[in-house]
Amino acid sequence: MPLSEYIINDIKPLKATSNIGEAQQLFNQLTYSHIPIQKEGIYIGCLSETDAHCFDSGKPIAEYLYTLEGFFVRRSTLWLDVLEAFAQKDTNIMPVLSDNNEYLGYYELNDIISMFNQTPFFSEPGGILIVEKGYNDYSFSEICQIVESNNGKLLGTFISKTENDMVQITLKIGNTGLNDIIQSFRRYSYNIISGHEDDTFVQNLKDRSDYLNKYLNL
Repeated sequence: MPLSEYIINDIKPLKATSNIGEAQQLFNQLTYSHIPIQKEGIYIGCLSETDAHCFDSGKPIAEYLYTLEGFFVRRSTLWLDVLEAFAQKDTNIMPVLSDNNEYLGYYELNDIISMFNQTPFFSEPGGILIVEKGYNDYSFSEICQIVESNNGKLLGTFISKTENDMVQITLKIGNTGLNDIIQSFRRYSYNIISGHEDDTFVQNLKDRSDYLNKYLNL
């Protein structure tokens, strides 16, 4: 289903001339974190529920335009970029504008997440592997080469964390046999943060440590 099919129009934007009380009442009826606001038919931003409940219910929204958050996406925006916009703005509603800045409706966060859940990254069977390397030392081409040279199928990958010039990359790998892939990543100086299959390297170290402890305690 095209992303544009998820555009919702059941709630119209409030006008800047509307009273704050109307926004408060609407928030009480809905579970949305924001409500779109229009001025003279033009979308000018979103009013947050937190702000609305702090304002005087008898005053018009126009007196609080400085608090509006101007986020939106285009009808042509790709779904992954839409999901990123949701995350950056900490909202569960995202206004959609045409290329001519015409207000078309909005997306709900749950609908976009459901699309993400239908991708092979989540729907296909496979193992999850998290690796770490220096920000200037890793490359996605190298990561793909490591996986595919071990007969693995890369179903998806993304940068899940950056900290202190280190990058953690989460991979979804089809086919079984993560262990060989893990060993290859180690040879390429990647740290293994997590693997959802048995890592025999770690198990072997544990076994040797247990054996050494037994030997020393004889």
